[in-house]
Amino acid sequence: MSERSIHFPEHLPVSQRREEIASAIAEHQVVIVAGETGSGKTTQLPKICLELGRTAIGHTQPRRIAARTIAERVAAELGSEVGDLVGYQVRFTDESSADTKIKLMTDGILLGELRRDRLLRRYDTIIIDEAHERSLNIDFLLGYLRRLLPKRPDLKVIVTSATIDPESFSKHFADAPIIEVSGRTFPVEVRYRPLVPDAVSGDDHDVDGDASDAVLAQERDLFTGIIAALRELEAEADGDVLVFLPGEREIRDAEDAIRGSLTGRARETTEVVPLYGRLSARDQHRVFEASRTPGIRRRVVLATNVAETSLTVPGIAYVIDSGLARISRYSTRAKVQRLPIEAISQASANQRSGRSGRTRDGIAIRLYSEQDFARRPEYTDPEILRTNLASVLLQMASLQLGEISDFPFLTPPDQRGVKDGLDLLTELGAIRRTRGNSKRGASTQRSSKSVGAGQDAAPASRGGVALTRVGRDLAKLPIDPRYGRMVVAAREHDVAREVLIIVAGLTVPDIRERPLEHRAHADQLHARFRDPSSDFFTLLNIWNYLEDRSHELGSSAFRKLCRAEYLNMVRFREWQDLFRQLRELATPLGLKLHRPPKRTASAPDTAKTDDAAVSRPHTNEPGANADAVHKALLTGLLSHIGVYDKQRRDFQGARNTRFRVFPGSGLAKAAPDAVMAAELVETSQLFARTVAKIDPAWAEQLAGDLVKRQHGEPHWERKQGQAVTNETVTLYGVPLVRDRRIGFARINPQWSRDLFLRHALVEGDWNANYPFDRANRQLRRQLEELEERTRQRGLIEDDERILEFFDERIPQTVVSQPTFDKWWREAREHQPKLLNLTRADLLDNDADTVDETAFPRYWQHGEQRLKLQYKFDPNAPDDGVTAIVPLPLLAMLEPEGFDWQVPGLRAELVTALLRTLPKATRRNFVPAADWAARLLALLGDVHPHTGTQPSGTITGTLHEHMQREAGMRFDEAEFDLERVPAHLRMRFRVVDDRGRELGVGMNLSALQQRLKRASEAALVHAIPTNADAGRHGAATRGGSGSKHRDSAGTAAAQHAASVSEQQDVTAWPADSLPESFDIRRKHGVIRAWPTLKLRDPAHPATSKIDLVLATTAADQAREHDRAVAALLARSVPSPASYVQAHLTASEKLALAASPYPSVNALIDDVLFALAVPAIPETSIRTRAEFDRVRDAFNAGLVDAMFEAVKGVAQVLTAQREALAAMKRTNALAFLGSLTDMREQLDALIFNGFISRTGIARLPHLQRYLRAISYRCERLSQNAATERAGSLEMVTALALYREAGGTLPPEPDASATMCDARWMLEELRVSLFAQQLGTATPASLKRLRKLLA
Repeated sequence: MSERSIHFPEHLPVSQRREEIASAIAEHQVVIVAGETGSGKTTQLPKICLELGRTAIGHTQPRRIAARTIAERVAAELGSEVGDLVGYQVRFTDESSADTKIKLMTDGILLGELRRDRLLRRYDTIIIDEAHERSLNIDFLLGYLRRLLPKRPDLKVIVTSATIDPESFSKHFADAPIIEVSGRTFPVEVRYRPLVPDAVSGDDHDVDGDASDAVLAQERDLFTGIIAALRELEAEADGDVLVFLPGEREIRDAEDAIRGSLTGRARETTEVVPLYGRLSARDQHRVFEASRTPGIRRRVVLATNVAETSLTVPGIAYVIDSGLARISRYSTRAKVQRLPIEAISQASANQRSGRSGRTRDGIAIRLYSEQDFARRPEYTDPEILRTNLASVLLQMASLQLGEISDFPFLTPPDQRGVKDGLDLLTELGAIRRTRGNSKRGASTQRSSKSVGAGQDAAPASRGGVALTRVGRDLAKLPIDPRYGRMVVAAREHDVAREVLIIVAGLTVPDIRERPLEHRAHADQLHARFRDPSSDFFTLLNIWNYLEDRSHELGSSAFRKLCRAEYLNMVRFREWQDLFRQLRELATPLGLKLHRPPKRTASAPDTAKTDDAAVSRPHTNEPGANADAVHKALLTGLLSHIGVYDKQRRDFQGARNTRFRVFPGSGLAKAAPDAVMAAELVETSQLFARTVAKIDPAWAEQLAGDLVKRQHGEPHWERKQGQAVTNETVTLYGVPLVRDRRIGFARINPQWSRDLFLRHALVEGDWNANYPFDRANRQLRRQLEELEERTRQRGLIEDDERILEFFDERIPQTVVSQPTFDKWWREAREHQPKLLNLTRADLLDNDADTVDETAFPRYWQHGEQRLKLQYKFDPNAPDDGVTAIVPLPLLAMLEPEGFDWQVPGLRAELVTALLRTLPKATRRNFVPAADWAARLLALLGDVHPHTGTQPSGTITGTLHEHMQREAGMRFDEAEFDLERVPAHLRMRFRVVDDRGRELGVGMNLSALQQRLKRASEAALVHAIPTNADAGRHGAATRGGSGSKHRDSAGTAAAQHAASVSEQQDVTAWPADSLPESFDIRRKHGVIRAWPTLKLRDPAHPATSKIDLVLATTAADQAREHDRAVAALLARSVPSPASYVQAHLTASEKLALAASPYPSVNALIDDVLFALAVPAIPETSIRTRAEFDRVRDAFNAGLVDAMFEAVKGVAQVLTAQREALAAMKRTNALAFLGSLTDMREQLDALIFNGFISRTGIARLPHLQRYLRAISYRCERLSQNAATERAGSLEMVTALALYREAGGTLPPEPDASATMCDARWMLEELRVSLFAQQLGTATPASLKRLRKLLA
């Protein structure tokens, strides 16, 4: 192309300095061109190079749209078509050819060409445009070109920049010349309106400044400041206002505040328009179009820093600068990308202000002070200081560019950022450290399923790292290393199609749009695609849906569908392009893409019905692939996982970070146990975006040696037959597994073997069933029982000796039961007795001196044989000897003999008994041990455990010998058995047929009383049926100690079979009731005592009668005769009617006033009282004897009844007189005495008093009652006698009650208590009515003696 055909617009500043620029390019290898936006440097510099004869010009742009539009502009100025002389190449499009001399491209495209053309021989000129943006790619290219220039002296490099620090570029290229060209700008007035004014010094203002100064010094919020600035601009000429705010939230709040501040006509003439990256394309286009609303005089554009350099908003005359921006920064501490709100640099502030001077004079209002502006940094930190360097480090390793510290970056990266980048590449399995500088070591070998699978390293690079096979694959993919790792992992999991779709979707901007006025409807439509457990699958759902519809619909219809459902079609096409590119790049990597599954249905046509528009699309994605897809994705997100903390309601992430799920996620309202996130971004807090529920075990599998494993103390696990420990697995501090049980052998085999030998073979705590083990355990039980019986520890060798026994015989490879089983199967064929312990292996040498016969295993008590249990544990309640008593035998035991203890403990028992004596007595028997040996010799061989009963109690026998040997006398009661150690006193444990404990104690009598009912029930169950009578009879006859030998055995068995309990007996129950009968059982002989028994002994005249089997002779003696008397009284005709007919009127009146419910009840009680003395001393056991006694009783019943009833009438008359006397004596001073008399009267006369008193003692009641009347009469006459008598009675009653007596006595009260009860009445007579006389002598002394 000739020089004449190249035209340079004269109005552009670059054109005006064309010759100077051309001369500099010709004379220097590197030229720096600095100029503001609008100077023409982007479009004219490639033409200048072309004019100089350069024929291979590479021109980079930071953004794809800029590369395309600039190529179209340059081609148009050169009169060429795009793709001919001028072409461009971006990620998805290559519009260039062999004839192309000027090639516009993104800086990423040029980086990609470095892998194929290390010296860039394809180009003779490289133009790096917009270098002031200092992106990571730009800085890398500038560093690479600096190294390249000496190797390519023919290469020309032109760096263009805004007027922001061009000197740094010049210094980077050895003081390359700088040519500055001015842009087409108008003057801009900068006004400072700080929200928080700087402190005002006292030198500039008076101390008592006016009120306006105070107002100015007040702090304002951001939105108040914006509204004030807008009002200030109302005084200026019409023009649009561009307001710079830090983020979307602030834009929304500012929009609400501005709209709320507009009043009157200003509301109709002002339009507020937002502009930020997440707006839909339609809403963004509104900013660049003229307002369609009539009458609008001013538009207020609320924008983020996207309008600072990337976009030029037309019509802007005024700028309001908040001085804030969200600036992406990488946190080396949290290892996440942050978006904090920061104060912008001076250069950014000037860029913002310059937006108001593009078309006319402008005004920029800064909402901060001029001093604040001066304190701000001059330039914004380059991206290399604000982002993760993994991608750059990967490319450097791929290109083998050496150490990053040696690479000529324009601004050297922070070493912490370099380290984090290397750590991320190590996490992804992309590199291997070749200098051992990795904190995890040089080795990156992992399982085939881990992140670093197949990490065969490339030849070692000079940079201290070497690419693994995975790293080489990642370097070939033009995407973020994390996403590239997912693609590589898709090969292993055979989910390439799904992963490529998801990775492409994560790389392009979100295609879902949310217009401000239709946000709710858009969210409703987008909810159809939501997967409840994975945002990644939400993307997959969207893809499948749009792919299906794009095939079904034409281009126009599909565009309408996307617009109706708020899906950005342009971005979807970009998504498709990236997928296709990744598919092409993935093919050489060995990825196989299967055809998508045929979907049976697609989403309904939204044009047909609104209801169909919100229905969920049917994706038909196979659920079986879901885990595989997520595992592949997880390989790139190992440091982006988190586990849910229920207490804090957030997620614990890597390196002690905490995050929440982003509100727009489909999992925002769920609380899965663990999630992974495509990115972690910190705004107001740390948010996880695009998340999915995962199983933490996946991360453990994939992370390989990146995980840290902590193990607790090992412990033996019987079920598994091996030592185990709890393992906690963490990845970057995130707990993947908590307290998982694992075999300890793989961590410490020797320790595990020791635990196995100790627990399994020594202690027997395993599930093996080997003959040697059974024999060893039986031998040990026998010897341990010997220790318990003899109360000697140390007879058995300690466990260490036994451990040595097995350690010597078992090989070192045996560390658990499975390994033992395998070894023993072979070893026992040759040495079957190899592991059998012997008595000599276990016993100490002193064990042979133990006399085992002194500690018998059984106690023979008459015909009963009780098992003895031994326990040697002073802290245990069952320490000592315990006799096991079967419940049916309990009632038959007598305490005699048990106090002598077993022979082996008798010496210690005697010594202990001597030590319980009072000191005055004990001093005659010291030393106690010597006296105990002397007394034992005198006692001789006493063996109560063999069934031979001693002549007396041990204390009584000792008492006799001690008095004789010491020549002194003392009371046997001085022996205090309660002070004898518990293990020296026999303990009784009562058990049922199943061995369950029913009661335990050292007091046999108390146990018998407490378990009396249970014992009686057990006796009933022990009675054999008729079918068993013969068998039990034979057993009885065979008993050596039976009282009923020869034929008595058979008789006992027959009685056992024929006598059974009966209820409600009304006649004699059997021809003959044996006094007792025996039943031989496996644990001894059970004796039963057939007995008639009153169910309610307190009311014998009306109580029902039962035939029961008593457990003792005492029970029979107490119950049988009175029940027979009751049966006798009911077996004769009652003379009640005859007696009542012959009573006098006064007698009838007295009987009617009795405490009985009726006169008939009284007469029935009299009848029972008369029957009691009719029972002979020898109990009635046969029907014939009962009939004889009944006939005799009936013969004189009428006369005896008449006399008894008349006597009762007299007693009741005396009661009435006593009551009257007490009523007459009602002075308060006699209240105590009257209370005592009332209690005495109630104890004498009550319902049932006749039978309880007895016919023989009934006449005495009259005397006792007359004594009450006489006492009442003497109360006021002899107060001193009354007082003294009352005190004596209080003492007497206390003695009686302390002995267990009640008034009236219980029906089962002993004869002693009954005698004491009547002695109390005689004592009252002697104290208060001596003239009536007493039947027997009565005094406190006699009462004490009786109760003693």
